[in-house]
Amino acid sequence: MQHINVIGGGLAGCEAANLIANSGIKVKLWEMRPNINTPAHTTSYLAELVCSNSLKSELPDTAQGLLKTEMRILNSLLLEEAELARVPAGAALAVDREVFAKLVTDRINNNTLIELIREEAVTINEDEIYVIATGPLTSEKFTKVISELTLENNLAFFDAIAPSVTYDSIDKDIIFRASRYNKGTDDYLNCPFTKDEYDRFYDALVKADTLTPHNIDQDLDKQYFNACMPIEVMAEKGRDTLRYGPMRPVGLKDGRYEEVPYAVLQLRQEDKAGHIWGLVGFQTRLRFGDQDKVLRLIPGLANAEFVRYGVMHRNTYINSPSVLNNTLQMKKYPHIFFAGQITGVEGYMESAATGIIAGLNALRYYKNQSLVVPDKDTMIGALLDFITTSNPANFQPMNANFGILPPLSKKIKNKKLRYSHYAKRANTSLQKFSELFRKQL
Repeated sequence: MQHINVIGGGLAGCEAANLIANSGIKVKLWEMRPNINTPAHTTSYLAELVCSNSLKSELPDTAQGLLKTEMRILNSLLLEEAELARVPAGAALAVDREVFAKLVTDRINNNTLIELIREEAVTINEDEIYVIATGPLTSEKFTKVISELTLENNLAFFDAIAPSVTYDSIDKDIIFRASRYNKGTDDYLNCPFTKDEYDRFYDALVKADTLTPHNIDQDLDKQYFNACMPIEVMAEKGRDTLRYGPMRPVGLKDGRYEEVPYAVLQLRQEDKAGHIWGLVGFQTRLRFGDQDKVLRLIPGLANAEFVRYGVMHRNTYINSPSVLNNTLQMKKYPHIFFAGQITGVEGYMESAATGIIAGLNALRYYKNQSLVVPDKDTMIGALLDFITTSNPANFQPMNANFGILPPLSKKIKNKKLRYSHYAKRANTSLQKFSELFRKQL
């Protein structure tokens, strides 16, 4: 075997191919466009940004800024080219999308160890190494290949994500622990509503604005709504619809009071450590600003830290906790690695970061070296830990945020100062990681 295959020429695929080739190993980079296009892409360039031109904040004490700092330490190809394509955007890194994509494409084409194959990949060979980074718009043929690799029940075709909050930020004086009818253990956190509180919440919800679906999502409403109807759509059906759906109070009694609440929102643990809790059954297409206002009317969440807002859009992704190790290597097929949004990370930079790690580990597997992953106190390491150790039954994609990092040894109330300490700890940890494996980076 003289090469490593990378399937998909998006952000993650380009990062993986670049890292492997820069280490002296030949890469076959498969990209089906422009021979087979998608509803979202408009050019033939690699690494085309199909939505916003913003790569988000560069401030070092933000989650996105920390992620970029870590990626620069690991010699990110995309961030190098983003600097050359930069346009004014305040504290954010934004790019001219066409200039950026052309720069990345030229960089890949000029690397003599990368063979760019403009064809649709349709098979996986047992005696070759692969990094699969086909993204949220994986072709129909290759989706079948992935389905066979992961088993169909480990493959999703759209995001219907409910918002999530950090455990430390919720009001424990209001919220109570209980499972419905006291069955099993008290695994859920419950936000109890009085009638007045529910009415205020309902009135705000039905007045809130929703996001206009992306053009590729226009035909998905029926698919979304049959399985997980957005809360704003349920609310339109009547004032009590939510009380007989995801907010039903039956079987949930707060031991501190005699009466059963008028309505209840349940929170379910999302990560192994119990730092992040999701709002059960609260998939939504509300604009993020409106989500923030409406959801803070839920008792116990007035001062909550939202690490993720609800989204609903097309996105093919695997159930990574069932399928992958935190090295992004498949549990069942060790010669196959996954990277990018298909792993269950959300966002441009998150996808690119997984490409770096998948490329590094595919390279190390090729060289018969042990696989590696950054510590969980780095943003990249925390993302990998989240997508591979979450509960497979309730797995939903996640983006970079401080809520997924392990707590600091000393509690810091000031949020800005706390985030600064998270960033300092992560930088120290990733520098050590980088120094250990510099030869492969």
